[in-house]
Amino acid sequence: MSAQHEYHFSDRHFKHIAKLVYQHTGIHLKEGKEELVYSRMVRRIRALGLATFDEYIELIQSGHDAELEEFTNAITTNLTAFFREKHHFEYIKDVLMPALLAEKKKKGEQKIRIWSAGCSSGEEPYSIAMTIVDLLPAYWDVKILATDLDSQMVEHSAKGIYDLNRLEKVDKSLIKRWFKQGSGANSGKVRVAQQLKDMITFKQLNLLHDWPMQGEFDFIFCRNVIIYFDHATKAKLCQRYAGALIPQGHLFIGHSESLFRVNDDFKLIGNTIYQNQGVKA
Repeated sequence: MSAQHEYHFSDRHFKHIAKLVYQHTGIHLKEGKEELVYSRMVRRIRALGLATFDEYIELIQSGHDAELEEFTNAITTNLTAFFREKHHFEYIKDVLMPALLAEKKKKGEQKIRIWSAGCSSGEEPYSIAMTIVDLLPAYWDVKILATDLDSQMVEHSAKGIYDLNRLEKVDKSLIKRWFKQGSGANSGKVRVAQQLKDMITFKQLNLLHDWPMQGEFDFIFCRNVIIYFDHATKAKLCQRYAGALIPQGHLFIGHSESLFRVNDDFKLIGNTIYQNQGVKA
C-alpha cells in the first residue's frame, strides 16, 4: 500500500477483508479497490473504538451479528436516481405493460408482481410505480417488492423522503402529482405520495441467501448488481431469476452489464432488456 493511512493497512488486510466480503455478500472486490475498502472500513474501526484492522477482522470472523450487518452496509455501493436508464421505463409503459395486461385479461387473472432487486435508496421502485399506476385497471392486485442488501437503505427507502435536488431530472408534472414538498425544518425535502408507497413492500435481502418470496414475478429489475459478482455467482443468480419469473417474464439489468455467456435462460430483446426463455418443469 502506497498511501499514508491513519491505521496500518496492508495487502494482507485487503485480501482478508475481500475474502470476508465475498463470503457474506458475493461481491468480488478486485485489486484497485484498496482505498475504497480502507475508507469504508476505517469508519467502522473508529466507531467501535478499535486500534487496528486486525482487531476488526477478528471481530467479523467471530460472527458478531450486529457488526456483520454494519460491515455489509459499509461495503455496498448505493448509486441510483429516479428514472435512471429512461429507456427501461419507456419500454414498460409502451410495450411491456400493455402486452402483460392483455395476456392477464385473456387468462382471467388480475394480479401483477414486480421485484426491484437491489433497490438502493428506493428511487427505482418508486419510478416503476409512477410508470405503471395509470395503466392499471381498478381493483387489480398489484405489488412491487423492493429489496436491498443494505438495511439502512431499506429503511431510508420505506420512508420515501428525498432531497429536492434528487428530482432535478424528473418531469415537473410527476413532481407535482407524486411528491409533497416540505416546509420549515423539512424545507428542501420531498415526501413520496402514500398511494405509491402502498404499492411497494421494502425488505432487506441478501440475494445469495434463501428467497422467502412465494409465487412468480412478471418482471424483475436487477440493475447494476451483477457487475459486482464473479462469473459463477452471476450464473447462479441469473438461473434463480429465471426460476422466479413467469414464462416469458422480463429481466432488466444495468447499462454496463450483460448476460452474454452467463446464462442461456434469457434472450436479449432490447437495450439491457432480457426475456425469460427457460422451460418450467
